[in-house]
Amino acid sequence: MKTLLVNGVREMIPPYPHPKEYVYRCTEFFNYHGLLPFLRIGNFQLLKEMVRDLRHRCMVPRDILLDPTNACNMHCLGCWAGEYENAAKLSYERWDELLREAKELGTMDILYTGGEPLMRKRELLALAEKHNRLFFGVFTNATLVDEAFVDEMERLGNIMLFISIEGYQEETDFRRGKGAYERIIKTMHRLKDRGVAYGFSLCYHKQNHQLLTSDEYLDFLREQGAWMGWAFGYRPIGRDADLSLCLNAEERLLVYERFQDYSHRHSIPIIDLFNSGHKALGCVGGGDGYLHINAAGDVEPCAFCHYSDANINEMPLKQALQSPFLRSFRREKPFTSNPFAPCPAYDTPEAMVQLCEATGARSSHSSCPESAEENEAKLSAISAEWQELTKAKNLWNSPQEEKRYQRLQKCIRFMHRLAGDE
Repeated sequence: MKTLLVNGVREMIPPYPHPKEYVYRCTEFFNYHGLLPFLRIGNFQLLKEMVRDLRHRCMVPRDILLDPTNACNMHCLGCWAGEYENAAKLSYERWDELLREAKELGTMDILYTGGEPLMRKRELLALAEKHNRLFFGVFTNATLVDEAFVDEMERLGNIMLFISIEGYQEETDFRRGKGAYERIIKTMHRLKDRGVAYGFSLCYHKQNHQLLTSDEYLDFLREQGAWMGWAFGYRPIGRDADLSLCLNAEERLLVYERFQDYSHRHSIPIIDLFNSGHKALGCVGGGDGYLHINAAGDVEPCAFCHYSDANINEMPLKQALQSPFLRSFRREKPFTSNPFAPCPAYDTPEAMVQLCEATGARSSHSSCPESAEENEAKLSAISAEWQELTKAKNLWNSPQEEKRYQRLQKCIRFMHRLAGDE
């Protein structure tokens, strides 16, 4: 029987779509120990996806990140929320239909981002109950979580929160505004006391990366009751983004090593997404792992890659997944021979220039659009430094780990052929 370590206690894992099952799948996906164990994840989910890819002639994402709204009750430094068109939000009817389409195609998880998804929490709860064979994760600032919402989470059993936090009070309030930290901690305590699932979501940057990756701080988050964690490096998205918050190569390497070491020592999954290409599929965006749909309906490879040639307000989800841009995006993976530099928008920005030129994809960052050429010019020095450092160092834990990655890439390319991408 499968078990999961939750707050220091080993517990049985209920079947999908329970949050414990989601945490277990994430742990297995980013820490697999061979091709066969990888195929077994989610009751042989990868094999099921191969059948669906062939049937639908498109890659079906396991996870869809969806922005129900751009609205937010906070204005965090460096966040693009609210920078799309004013008051952009997905209609309830299209939202409902999109969930139905996703489930029919074979998507397992809907992860809400934004904006602040809980600005529409009544609708979110209603749809979680209606589509109760989907798992729902919510990336949230946690300030709108009250007892009534936790009651509904507990009743429904298919919702998990990922709470954004930037450090202790000084660091969190610096980026999220005065009083944010106190409200976040109050929500964490409420969830822990009720035994309701949640994880943490960290955005690390130049000013906070030492703290967020320290044993002391990660111990603190576990003590608050977090089951798992997501970690995202700051990305300077948009023409007016602040480059001073970007890590240099040595700082990024430090983050990578610390998260990996802590996760291993304490048996808690901390998924440092931009530094995990070697553990999974390289880049997992574009529809063969997950994709992002913003509040205006633009279908993007990733929440951090704002380019698109399809909109779900104009076409079914299946047609959007077959768009020239997404097919080309998947076909060009892994973009580089260096699996420690998986992100085409940040680590190999020249790849995005070529993709946008070939397919006519446009910037979907509405308030401050940025061409792929502008993005490359901005990030070329940062990406070159990281490429040079990772090539100079042997970051593989073992030769076997490198061979497993290469075998997995062959498996993914086979799936692309089944889906008509190649």
